[in-house]
Amino acid sequence: MNEAQEINHDKLMELFGNVFSHISGAVGLLMSYLGDQTGLYSKIEEMGSCTAKSLSDATDMDERYLQEWLSANAAHGYITFEAETEEFYLSPEQAVVFCREGEPQCLQGLIQGVIGQMATQDVALEVFKTGRGRPWSEHHMCCFCGTDRFFRPAYVSHLVEEWIPSITGAKEKLTSGGKVADIGCGLGSTTILMAETYPNSHIYGYDFHDESIKEAQKRASEKGLTNITFEVRDSKDIPNEGFDLACIFDALHDMGDPVGVASGIKDILNDEGKFMLVEPFAEDELKDNLTPASAMMYGFSTIVCVPTSRAQEVGLCLGAQAGPKRLIKVLEDAGFEGVRISDSTTNNLVFEAAK
Repeated sequence: MNEAQEINHDKLMELFGNVFSHISGAVGLLMSYLGDQTGLYSKIEEMGSCTAKSLSDATDMDERYLQEWLSANAAHGYITFEAETEEFYLSPEQAVVFCREGEPQCLQGLIQGVIGQMATQDVALEVFKTGRGRPWSEHHMCCFCGTDRFFRPAYVSHLVEEWIPSITGAKEKLTSGGKVADIGCGLGSTTILMAETYPNSHIYGYDFHDESIKEAQKRASEKGLTNITFEVRDSKDIPNEGFDLACIFDALHDMGDPVGVASGIKDILNDEGKFMLVEPFAEDELKDNLTPASAMMYGFSTIVCVPTSRAQEVGLCLGAQAGPKRLIKVLEDAGFEGVRISDSTTNNLVFEAAK
């Protein structure tokens, strides 16, 4: 850029307004996090409408704080303010986004994940400046819970109805009875979903994060599932059980040696076994990823995904926007054949790989 180039005032003000709206939105995230963690959005939906006083009476929370919180939410458009009655309420659409847990459009899990990064911003800064890796264990617990809450609705919507049927022979095998390895299972949402759907199959969930596996075991126990096993294991140390299906959901890009992991998965499958890889949706070229969704994913990748990979052996650092070309190359370098995109959604790419 020519240093003497004149500033275009219209472009400057457009950029200023754009960044300012992001700053306002960042404060809005804090407001929505408060409402989520205190149950205020759900309480307002239950009440139908409220004032700060009536909400205070119903929750035993401070009226003055609630007045300011309600006002902030109204200004952001998160809650509706009725000027004539001076009451606040949630429209049906606002309720879906802010308090309908499990709905695909509920964003509280994603918001929690962002707040988790704010809680450890000093670590993120140090990692970014030094270039060191950042193990998964260094993140705030909100990162784990928020990640699970954000991804779970998509898994509920697509895993059983679309993704598994898109893998050759997988639905039939799991229905009759098979063995499945869910690698990098986190809190176990996908593992549990498969165990519930396919009672004749046994689903094994593996993750290197001890606290996540403990929570997954707790959730499975609460549901009374007996066809599920969780173990703390590195993704390159999965026992050879002759699996019919191995899966990785939105996690391969976080791994230090994705080629090595995929190669190990090839070894633990039986002769007819398949590997289903689910990754965040992305195009192959940056010029095609200049969207709000990709901006968010590149941001998370900067402070979570790439440092997590760098903290592990090899440290390939695929990133959360690797794109199909790089992901297919990883699978082919691992020795898989017939790699194909079997399905896709707005947020995910699904790959099938055969031995």
